[in-house]
This record gives sequence, C-alpha cells and structure tokens, in this order.
Amino acid sequence: MSLPGRAARDPRLDFFRGIAMLIIFIAHVPGNLWANYIPARYGWSDATEMFVFCSGFAAALAFGSTFYKAGFAYGTMRIGYRVWQIYAAHIAMFIFIATLVFAATSMLDGTRNYVDQLNLGWFFENPGTALTGLFTLTYVPNYFDILPMYIGALVMVPAVMALARIRPVAAMAFVAAVYAGVHIFGLMLPAHPEHPELRWFFNPLAWQLLFFTGFSFAMGWLPAPRISKPWVLAALVFVVLSAPAANWEIAREFAVLRWIREVVWSLQDKTDFGLLRYLHFLALAYIAIAVVNPRIAALRADWAKPIVTVGQNSLAVFLLSMGLSRVAGIVLDQIGRSTLTVALVNIAGLTTVIGFAYWCTMLKKQPWRKLAADYDAERGVERPAQPTRAPHGHAQQIPHRTPQSDVYPAPAE
Repeated sequence: MSLPGRAARDPRLDFFRGIAMLIIFIAHVPGNLWANYIPARYGWSDATEMFVFCSGFAAALAFGSTFYKAGFAYGTMRIGYRVWQIYAAHIAMFIFIATLVFAATSMLDGTRNYVDQLNLGWFFENPGTALTGLFTLTYVPNYFDILPMYIGALVMVPAVMALARIRPVAAMAFVAAVYAGVHIFGLMLPAHPEHPELRWFFNPLAWQLLFFTGFSFAMGWLPAPRISKPWVLAALVFVVLSAPAANWEIAREFAVLRWIREVVWSLQDKTDFGLLRYLHFLALAYIAIAVVNPRIAALRADWAKPIVTVGQNSLAVFLLSMGLSRVAGIVLDQIGRSTLTVALVNIAGLTTVIGFAYWCTMLKKQPWRKLAADYDAERGVERPAQPTRAPHGHAQQIPHRTPQSDVYPAPAE
C-alpha cells in the first residue's frame, strides 16, 4: 500500500479550513445579519461539513503514516495525545465562555440573560453534577458540541487503522456500519446527566462518516475523483436546485418548496448527519476542486495568505472564534444592529481572527531561538554540550548542533 509522502504542504486543505473558520465565526455571532448570506442558508450542508472533512483529511496526513512506519502502538499513542489536547481545549473553552456570559449577565444593564441564551442555567444551579458531566462528556450543551464530536471521530482512528491492515475496504465497511447503526438502532451519546433522552447535537457516530471520508482520501484508500464536465454540471444542477428549498425565506412562499422540505427533512438532519447533507457537501467539494485544481498556484499568492494562515491554525482559531463571537454579540446588543455597526463588528472580529492566526504562526516558528543564537554568537558565548545516551547506556557529551531550520513543524490541527 502506498503511504502519503512528506510533500510540500498543499494549500487547498488550509485554504478551505480557513474559509470554514471564518464562516464559523460569522455564524456564531448572535443576531448577525451577515449570517443570512453564509452558504448554510442556501444549501443542505454548511461550514461544519467543511471543518469535519478537512479535519479527517488532516488527521490522516498527521497520524496515518505513524501507524505504518512506527507501529500501531505509537500511532495509537499519538492519537491519544491529540484527543487529550482537544479534550483540554474543550474544557477550557467551556469554562471561559461560561464565565464570560455569567459576567456579562451580572455586569451589564440586566435586560439580557446571556447565561440563558446558551442554556447554561442548569450548569450554574447544579455545579457539582454539571462539572462531573462536563469532565466526563456526559454534559454537552449544544454550543459546545463540535470538539466532543471531533474527539469521538478521533478515538475511532486506531480501530479503523487496525482494520485497514487487513484491507482498506474493511476499514471503510466498519465506518459505514457504524453510520448505519445510528439510523437503524438509534446509536447516540447522552448530553445531559438528568435528561438521558437529550443527546449530543453532533452525533460523532454519524459524523465520523464524513471525517473518515476525508481520512480515506488522504490515505489513498479512496481515489481522487476524476474531474469531468458532465459530473461538474450534474453537481452544479444539484447545488443550484437545492438552494430555494434549503432557504426557508424562499421556500415558505411556495407550496412545492415547502413540500420538498417536508419530504427530505429527515435526510438533511444535522444531528445524525443525514445523507442529503453528505451528498450536498460532496457535490460542493467536487465543484470546488474542479475550480481550484487548475489554479492551485493562486492559493499561494498574497491575497490567499490570510485565509491559508487561519486554516493552518484551525484549532486555536476555532477556540478564539467561539468566545469572540459571544463578545461580538454582546457588543451588538449594546450598540444596536444597524448595517454599519454589524459591518464594523464583523470586520473587527474577522481581523482579530486573522491577526491571531498570524500570531500563532509566529509562535510556531519560535523566533526567539534564532535571536538567542545570534545573541550568543555576538558575545562569543559557547552553547553547552547536549547530553545523549550512548549505545551501552553510558551518557556521552556531543557538541551542540544548530538546527538546519528554526521553523518547527506545527502540531496537527
């Protein structure tokens, strides 16, 4: 089996992840007029599908070869470490946003209850039970369910990789079987300690289908689709014809569109990732690849760098965006939602997101290492020798060697 090699970073993945992150910020600002024009308003899928597919693709690039080259145990350990990172990020994000909305409710004019807006009243009324549920992922309020869904998909990677050692088709059959189990047997995860009927809004047992679709493409288990004009046309027709029925503002004016929505409603279910969402996303992705593939060089141009940089720091940007979007909503509540104020708040928020992404990239490059080396070189200071372990267990000293590059690989997003 051919494994993905260590090639130059493909800008397409980061570009589309960056677009997804920017849309996620806009979509999560309460009462945001700009959210009326995001792709989700004109189709069955939205930025969540972009995020999950790209996350699966990125996970294969980051961890897939480890399973083959270093062994199953090391691959599983790397997945476990990544799960721990996402878990810690989820807990930190929840605590920050819960504190933010509590403080805003207490300190501002008192006319708005930001705690109730996120349905967090039970958390503050039952802190002991709620914290236990938070840390065991049995309390997952709707606004905070994307990262737990990502965790749910990641923990399946070792099982999928184990089956792929038999044959990749066995791994993909397992993924399809889990997805089918959701819709046949109602497999789900509870989201509230006192209400077991409430479940995670993003069911990871369903959304893993999309995650492992991206994963399979990156691993080479699924061949890259051949771009042909008839298929591009078919995808365009499907996407365009979906728009009127998917947009309620349009559909409610026409009986036939309302009927279509009723017929397909269960197929576009977001919690259990209905197949209509899957097909709509695949059609959009096919169109996007058809447009972008001949123009990959354009994604390396200066105009695309802010979006690509956001995509290269997707986890950090996501955490910032979820909190920043609440702050933006609070600001709009105070200053009003005119066309001008909404534009200013959105532009300020997006600028902050992009600036934060550049800051994260700068930190990954560790510029202080070069400055420290330059400082020592100017003053003739010798760097201390670095201890290492000799073959027979005896420590030996080796001269310090300056790395070929001060740019270190970033953790997989």
